[in-house]
Amino acid sequence: MKRIMASRPVQRAIGITGAEYLRFVSMTTKFVVEPSDIYDRVTPDLPVILAMWHGQHFLMPFVKLPHHRAKVLISRHRDGEVNAIAAEWLGVETIRGSGHHGNGHHKGGVTAFMQMVEALKDGYNMALTADVPKVARVAGLGIVMLARASGRPIYPVAIATRNRYEVNNWDRTAINLPFGRGGVVVGLPISVAADADDVALEAARRAVEAALNDVTVRAYALADRPRGGTHG
Repeated sequence: MKRIMASRPVQRAIGITGAEYLRFVSMTTKFVVEPSDIYDRVTPDLPVILAMWHGQHFLMPFVKLPHHRAKVLISRHRDGEVNAIAAEWLGVETIRGSGHHGNGHHKGGVTAFMQMVEALKDGYNMALTADVPKVARVAGLGIVMLARASGRPIYPVAIATRNRYEVNNWDRTAINLPFGRGGVVVGLPISVAADADDVALEAARRAVEAALNDVTVRAYALADRPRGGTHG
């Protein structure tokens, strides 16, 4: 079974099927977006770094407008190959590697970090999960180090759907289901100065973590709102 799953044709079939399923979920879900003018607000800051939590990321490709160029960081793990195929099928280019602990010296972390800096310099928006792998809802230093190196702001983003299946795993993965309501929430930008020291980086890391928790709570509140309601 492992050999079958590792074959490129099988991975491609799974990735494309998954991508089209997510497109179907996006098309059949009625979303409330907060703030409603987020695209106007973010335009002067482009390109930006989009931060999200592990397990809440499946619908992120649909945040991108057609004219936006975007890349996403995806691990080099075997499972990451399917995710990369799905992302690219949905128009999001990929950078393979990892480095969320902040040290960057594993799984191609240094190379991936430099590729992300170059992508932002070239005008690509860069999306990546902010939390340390296997430690849910704890932001790592990697994303704030990227903001320091690139000079681009971090925007925390959360997407939730009322219809979902939640997996009992470390990141509480939410499998989004069609035909329901949803919430997309984007927080205020977080900038990191080019000369930020360890204390400033830690403050920025905590700010990202708090902001992601806030937008996640709000996204789920919008998704689970009573029919006809948009507040509370």
